[in-house]
Amino acid sequence: MKKFSIFLSIIFIVLIKSQNLSDYKYVLIPSEFNDFKENRSYDLNVILEKSLKGKKYTILSENKTQWPSDALVNPCKVVNAEILDDKSMFRNKVILQFKDCNNQVILIQKGVSTIKEYEPGFQDALKRALVQIPVSNPSTVTEKLTDAKSQESNKSSERTPTTEVVSQTQTAQKYTRGNLTLQKVQIDESQFILVDGKSSFPFATFKSTTQNGVFRVKLGSGESTIGYYENGNIVIEMPKSNGEFSKDIFTAN
Repeated sequence: MKKFSIFLSIIFIVLIKSQNLSDYKYVLIPSEFNDFKENRSYDLNVILEKSLKGKKYTILSENKTQWPSDALVNPCKVVNAEILDDKSMFRNKVILQFKDCNNQVILIQKGVSTIKEYEPGFQDALKRALVQIPVSNPSTVTEKLTDAKSQESNKSSERTPTTEVVSQTQTAQKYTRGNLTLQKVQIDESQFILVDGKSSFPFATFKSTTQNGVFRVKLGSGESTIGYYENGNIVIEMPKSNGEFSKDIFTAN
């Protein structure tokens, strides 16, 4: 049991460090960044666009008439890029960040340059930040989640679950925790989701690890954690505000 707990801890540390920008295909790059406007743009948007294209992202502009249809219909498939001026007295520094459709930061990467001149210095800092940006590799599950998130963001107060994910729950296995009832929908052999029939957005998404019965879990809130089977039930290690975790058990019905 002790070895298993150590294994779970290692898995969780890896999840905390993991980044999910690679789940996206589209990145919106503005014509100018708030901290670098007009005559001091230093062509940072050009450098950013070239680098992200090399990492297989599709770059979108602020002109939505040029967007592909799936991005127009589902804006949650698009992340917004921003470059912040973080320079100090002796260093040119930038902060490269990406936000999702709910304005939540999903990735921050800092770059520091020893070049003192502004233009080459900021360009060098950005290039250093871009080194750590992952290659785009969206999955089928991500497509379903962003579709659902888009509908969740745009629907009115009258909640009507209409997504394909929710419609599948009519025959799915049920799990309960207190008054909360979730249904398990198997996406493929290595992935499944738990969804509340009252919502069109999944409660949690599970992806298999190399340890049988242990899963990487992405909560609907955006947080990453772990989950596993225990006596036929599903257990999720829920993050708490104090940095600790609670053991939430969802009992199979």
